[in-house]
Amino acid sequence: MARTNSFSVVSNIGLLSAVGDCPSNQRDAGRINSLASLETVRSYLTEENGLAVVSTVQADGAVPSTVVNCGVVDHPITKEPCVAFVSGGNAACLKHIRRGSSITVAIRRSWNWVAVTGDSELVGPNDNELGLSSDNVRVLLRDIFMAAGGTHDDWDAYDQTMLDEARTAVLITPTRLRSNV
Repeated sequence: MARTNSFSVVSNIGLLSAVGDCPSNQRDAGRINSLASLETVRSYLTEENGLAVVSTVQADGAVPSTVVNCGVVDHPITKEPCVAFVSGGNAACLKHIRRGSSITVAIRRSWNWVAVTGDSELVGPNDNELGLSSDNVRVLLRDIFMAAGGTHDDWDAYDQTMLDEARTAVLITPTRLRSNV
């Protein structure tokens, strides 16, 4: 078993900080060899159709996780990059987020991983915290789908399915980034 050492990371985008463990063979005088950023997250998500594990916190403190397709998109209001995915309107994670749950997205590629924790906002037919027009919501859902590697032959049918299933965009503004890369 590899020995670990605690480290602190401030990413090169300047607003994220993290604390974690780093295997001793990946440290150099207490520093990790490279700093992860949202560009690392974007790079990981472009592989394997944006597959990531999303974790929230239930009211009883349990931490359920689910696998989703994520992408990095520009926030529709702030224009800052954020991690996003589209969820079914009755998904448990939406109930947790509405209640104020924290959210973490973890992405693994080979032996490397990166995790983003942050504040989340919901945008969909049952939640529109940003006050976007229905057309802007439609475009946002498409943008997230494409950022997660999705393509579609019939965008009108896609849009209708999003409405019928009350699909909701989950936008995660990063407050913490953890990684072993």
